[in-house]
Amino acid sequence: MNWRKEILAMGKISNHQAQIQNWQELSVQANSKILNAKGPKMLGRVLLFIIIFFAILLFLPFRQTIPGRGTVTALRPEDRPQTVQNQIGGRIEHWAVREGQEVKKGDTILVISETSQSYFDPELPTRLNEQLDAKRGSESAAVQKIDATKGQMKALSDGLRFQMKAAENKVRQARNYVSIDSAELLAVQKFYETTKTRLERYETGYKNGLFSLTDIETRRLKLQEDNAKVISQQNKLSNSTQNLLNSSIELDNIRAKYQESLAKAQSDMSSAISSRASAQGDIAKLRNDISNISIRRGLYVVRAPQDGYVVKTMKAGIGENIKEGESVATLQPKSPMVAAELYVSAMDVPLILDTSDVRLQFEGWPSVQFSGWPSVAVGTFAGKVSSIDRVSSTGGKYRLLISQTNPVPAKDEPWPIQLRQGSGVYGRIILRSVPLWYEIWRQLNGFPPSLEKEPAGVSKDKK
Repeated sequence: MNWRKEILAMGKISNHQAQIQNWQELSVQANSKILNAKGPKMLGRVLLFIIIFFAILLFLPFRQTIPGRGTVTALRPEDRPQTVQNQIGGRIEHWAVREGQEVKKGDTILVISETSQSYFDPELPTRLNEQLDAKRGSESAAVQKIDATKGQMKALSDGLRFQMKAAENKVRQARNYVSIDSAELLAVQKFYETTKTRLERYETGYKNGLFSLTDIETRRLKLQEDNAKVISQQNKLSNSTQNLLNSSIELDNIRAKYQESLAKAQSDMSSAISSRASAQGDIAKLRNDISNISIRRGLYVVRAPQDGYVVKTMKAGIGENIKEGESVATLQPKSPMVAAELYVSAMDVPLILDTSDVRLQFEGWPSVQFSGWPSVAVGTFAGKVSSIDRVSSTGGKYRLLISQTNPVPAKDEPWPIQLRQGSGVYGRIILRSVPLWYEIWRQLNGFPPSLEKEPAGVSKDKK
């Protein structure tokens, strides 16, 4: 048993020595295949080249830009999608278009029928014309009455003029009679006073024996005669005065009668004028109604306001009632002047000018954009800032309208005619050139891009 153990131990020792010898041979072969240690030097050279390259790259010119996103829209309001509305309420009878169809200005879009009871009668214009003729007859009658009243007033004026002259002459004559009778009365009274004085002298002389009784009686009779003449003349003057008063009263009566007749004629004239004005008002109203009905019947057909495409119909089916001023379809103008609607940060708005250039990327058109080197971009399109909103939009951003650069730059292509309003667009407003290290430093610090000086030919107000 011992000798077996010794043999096994000797076998293990020999195997171990053989394994050690194999390892030594392998190490000799591995040492013969190890490369020379040139890797660290090469790595150092590569790193040094990269550092020098980036150092040079930092001083390359970099074009500052302001990014903005938005959609394609129209520059003019009339080129944007619009809703077609019916001006009167009605019932849908016929659709003349379908969605996506091209229409010309004035083409029929929709036909509606009447739903208001006031316009059901198909002979309504004829009825209104008959009423109009009747009102015109009333107007003619009122005009004739006005003319007749004018003639009546003229006749009254002429008759009054003659009557007034006659009455005034009569008053004047009565006044003359009064003057004559007054003068005669004064003369008769003088004679009476003289006769009375003579009688007194004769009575004194009679007492003294100078005159006889016959002379006294004669003088007394003369006094009685003169007294009778005074009384007669007083009565005559009273009659003349009364005639003058009667003539004046007659003149006043003529004037009052004329005023009454004239007032009645003027009342008739006012009534005739009122009738004519009422007839004229009714005529104007009827003519207005006839015109409105004629226009209303022309509105049963809803027409396209301009050339374009029917994008969407708001109502469906036949027989549906629609209200006045309700939208029935959406129309997209045929040849809009497209523009890009971009939204930029409020921090960048003061640096954007009305003449700033823009590079645009439209959704659906492949492009490669280099932020700092727009000249090497591929698939972008040139644009120009058309307007900048004075107030911010929702979210605190400001809206810019970008129009196509006209004329198109030599190395660029015009905007695609396939652009549709509402599609997305990404744009960059181009500013000045700065070193790349400055742009990296600005971006790391969150500073806005800035202009060192005002661009040539641009006023400070625009800046």
